[in-house]
Parts: sequence; structure tokens; C-alpha cells
Amino acid sequence: MSEVPGGPTRHTTTAPSVRTVAGARRNPNVYGNDYDAPRWLRATAGVSWRLLVVALAVVVIFTAVWHVQLLLIAVFIALVVSAVLRPAVDWLAKGMPRFAATAVALIGGILFFLGLLTWVGYSVASQWDKLSAQFSDGIGQITDFLESGNLPFKVTSDQVAQWIDTGRDWVQTHSGEIASAAASRTGSVVEVFTTLALALFCAVFFLARGTDMWTWFLNQLPARHRETWKTAGGAGWYTFSGYARGTVIIAVTEGGLAFIILTILRVPLSAPLSVLVFIGAFIPLIGGPAAMVVAMLVALAANGVWSAIFVGVGIALIGQFEGHFLQPLIMGRQVKIHPVVIALAVTGGTLLGGLLGAVIAVPLISVCWSIFSRLRTLDPPMDEEEEDEVEEDVEPVDEAVSER
Repeated sequence: MSEVPGGPTRHTTTAPSVRTVAGARRNPNVYGNDYDAPRWLRATAGVSWRLLVVALAVVVIFTAVWHVQLLLIAVFIALVVSAVLRPAVDWLAKGMPRFAATAVALIGGILFFLGLLTWVGYSVASQWDKLSAQFSDGIGQITDFLESGNLPFKVTSDQVAQWIDTGRDWVQTHSGEIASAAASRTGSVVEVFTTLALALFCAVFFLARGTDMWTWFLNQLPARHRETWKTAGGAGWYTFSGYARGTVIIAVTEGGLAFIILTILRVPLSAPLSVLVFIGAFIPLIGGPAAMVVAMLVALAANGVWSAIFVGVGIALIGQFEGHFLQPLIMGRQVKIHPVVIALAVTGGTLLGGLLGAVIAVPLISVCWSIFSRLRTLDPPMDEEEEDEVEEDVEPVDEAVSER
């Protein structure tokens, strides 16, 4: 309390002094918002939640795809057919209407496929009697070889007979389950034919009006985004069509070479086995070895060990010819993926989608990488003079550190 001359007494309150402690006084507008965690932790947290959002989006996409997988399979088959037959349709369209050219190309492709199946069936039917005798002799030779004792283990004919009886008993015991499983597959057969019909229907319009459909889609987008979508779509289709056509050409070449080798070695079922090699070419890294093993087993059972070895060597040489000559020549610059990426893609596709995933994985990765490569902007690489300047700047620092 203080007295002022000529006035009343005033009560004054003195505010307590604020002690400033080093490190304790902070800006209340900033503390607790930006500086409550280290910079590296904030950066890591920002990247982490973004990665979680991306992972969640991927899971949602795969879940949706799983529910409509037959639809996507049909579209994928239609795109493959369109990529393979597009050059023929463009050539035929020079002298006839586009729809007529599409019909001629599709009918020709279907007749080729049916002719291939007929050739395989006729080969099996015409060689069946001879095959039965050859397989009986081959299995007898294999059994004699196993009983000879030249291997670390020994298998007797009694053991082989016991294995056959065990297999027969298992089939008789589980015959009801096998029949019910076969009956449950009836729906799958219907789904397969439905998928093929839908793929054929889509392929007709992709070949006849594909350009018009793509133009219509671009016109539905805002004008500022059309050029980006046009560039991405062109890059993706260029890569996908090149991959599809190149794979078909390589598969036909491998199947023809396999048929020649199997015919020269007089291996039975050379036509079905060459078709198996043709189908295996569509599955990178897995299809070729699987077809080779099957062909070697047939050659072993029919003609003996040396025939199986020669078949394995011949198909392996075909694989080397395909990897070192056909792939660079036919695919060219359209599909350039490192073998490690192919192996990872095929493995991941097989784990996620089985055989279908293994077939789709590589073209899907190729298209995504092609679009990314076309849309991204790379910084110019350093010249040799810039690298020399960097080395000169680093050397004095290293010398100063060593002196300390």
C-alpha cells in the first residue's frame, strides 16, 4: 500500500518476477507442435503414414480384383488377342471394312487353335498302341535299373507292386470324394466358357473400334489431363502389345524347335510335348523347365536314360537360344526388365494368383514400368568434369580429417 500526496491511498500489487531458466523458456505457439520430436522422427513418421495409406489402397484394389477376377481375366485375354491380331486386322482393313477384317482375323486364329488341338489328339490316338508297349518296356527297364543296386538305394519289384496296390486302395477309398470334387468342377467349366465368350466379345470391339473407344475415354477427362493419359496409355499399350506379340512368336519358335528335336530323337508324343513347350513359353522362368521335365520323363519311360538326357540338353539349348537371341531380337526395346525383377514378379504372382498370377505378373510389371519411365523426369547425369570437381572438393576434407 502506498500514499500519493493529495490523493487517496492506492493498493498496488507487484507481479512476481519471472525467472528465466536456460532451456525452459519456449515459444508457446511452437512448443508442443513442431519441436516436440526430433526432425528425423517427424520425417520417418510422415513417410510411414503415407506408406500405410498406399498399402491400404493396394489391399483394397487386390480385394476388389479378387471378387471380379473372371472379368479381369476375360479383359486380359481380349487384350492379348487384340495385340496379336492387330497387325493382321490393319493389313486386311486396307481392302475390306474393319469389321470384316476383324471377323476374318478372329476366325483364322480360332481355326489355328482348333487345328492345333486336333493335331495333338490325332497324334496321341494314332500312337496309342505303340506307346503302351514302349511305356511298358521303359518302366520295366527303369525297374531293372533300380533293382540292380548301382544306386545308393535299392528298390525291389515287391516294393513297386506294394506302391501300386497302395495307390489303388487310396483311389477306391476316396472315390466318393473324387467324384464330388469332379462334380463341383462343373461350375468351373461353365465359368471358363463364359470367360472365353466374354473375351472373344471384347476382342471383337477392341480390334474393330479400339481407337474410337480410347478417344471417347480421353474426351471424358478434363482437357488438362488428356495429354498425360494419352502419353501413359500409348506407352503402356506399346509395351503390352510388344510383349504379347513377342511372346507368341517366341512360343511358336520354341514349340517348332522342340518338335524337331523330339522327332529326331524318336520320342513318342512329340506333338503334345511340343505344344506343352509352346504353352510353357508364356510362363517366364517356370514354364520352360516344367515342360523339359515332362518331356524327359516321357523319353525316359519310352526310350531309356540316354534319350532323356539328350531331350533335356536339347530343350535347355532351346531355352538358351531364346534368352540370348530371340528375346533381344523380337522384344527389342519394348520390354526391358532385369532378370531379378522378373524372378520376383513371377514368384509374387504365383503366390498371389497361382498359375494365372505367374502369367500376368511380367506384362503387368512391364506396363507399369513403361508408364513410369515415360512420365518421370530424370535429372541430367553428371559429366566427367563434374565428377573430377567433386573428387577435388572431397580430397582436402579427407586430408584435414587425417591431420586431426
